Amino acid sequence: MSIPGEETGKEESSVDETGTQDKEALEVEPDLDAENDTEDEALAEEASAEEQLEAALLEVTTFRDVALRAEAEMQNVRRRTERDIENAHKFGIERFLQKLLPVVDSIEKAVESTEQDGRDEKDPVVEGIRLCHKLLLDVLDKEHIEQLDPLGEPFDPNAHEAMSVVENPDMEPNSVFAVVQKGYKLNERLVRPAMVMVTKATA
Repeated sequence: MSIPGEETGKEESSVDETGTQDKEALEVEPDLDAENDTEDEALAEEASAEEQLEAALLEVTTFRDVALRAEAEMQNVRRRTERDIENAHKFGIERFLQKLLPVVDSIEKAVESTEQDGRDEKDPVVEGIRLCHKLLLDVLDKEHIEQLDPLGEPFDPNAHEAMSVVENPDMEPNSVFAVVQKGYKLNERLVRPAMVMVTKATA
């Protein structure tokens, strides 16, 4: 036999328990969603950090390549500058030499003329001309200027310019028979070729 009110109390207790369980279920579900959101945010932040790291590494690589290219270019500029300075030291007087060579030619012709005329070597004029010639040749030698006087040598198209070709049975073909004008080199670089007459084989 049930006591009135007891069943009612049980029903209320059952309702309370059910309500409590429902509330707990409702409270648990939002917690799961929050955890999922937090995990998604963490993954997103991790992915973003990886992307930023990759971008930073790419930027570092780019800057390194730019720096290496700049360094290589600076080395090339330095080498070119050093070469230009060296060439300026070696060949800076080339233009002046080209203007000086006609003077050398004139003095040499004057020396040859005195020898052909049979003038006395003690003649002050002859002595003066020969002294000037010697001093001039000494200066050219000190400046590494080489005179090309290829009489009797094989013809060299890289250093000689043929003015004419003649037959001469006493010389080998393609030999320098006569030097019309001497040539000059400055530090092994040709400034003026020697003007020559070249022999050919006799018919």
